[in-house]
Amino acid sequence: VQLQASGGGLVQAGGSLRPSCSSSGRTPSTGRMAWFRQVPGKEREFVAAVRSNGANIRYADSVKGRFTVSRDYAENTMYLQMNRLKPEDTAIYYCATGVDLLGTWNHSHLQGVYDYWGQGTLVTVSS
Repeated sequence: VQLQASGGGLVQAGGSLRPSCSSSGRTPSTGRMAWFRQVPGKEREFVAAVRSNGANIRYADSVKGRFTVSRDYAENTMYLQMNRLKPEDTAIYYCATGVDLLGTWNHSHLQGVYDYWGQGTLVTVSS
């Protein structure tokens, strides 16, 4: 599985962006997928996750109500619609995927449950 994140950029506070994460390779991801973000010098943090069948979605409290994660299964792509962006949303955004094991959804915010990671896309929000 290879993941390619794109769609980051520079936007003013209050604006919107929609990064995407395409899955490819001999076996495109059919598992759980997630977005994490990292500011240089700080730990990577969870943003959002969606189950393999899309039935469950969770968000970090800091983005709840502003960000929406979705999947296009036909295109093997995951999106992150980011609205009402704030300067503190500035980070490198990474997508990740892993096997969606039964009974492990409670751990979907943890980096350790994801096996494959994209290279990241930079989102910069100016004040």
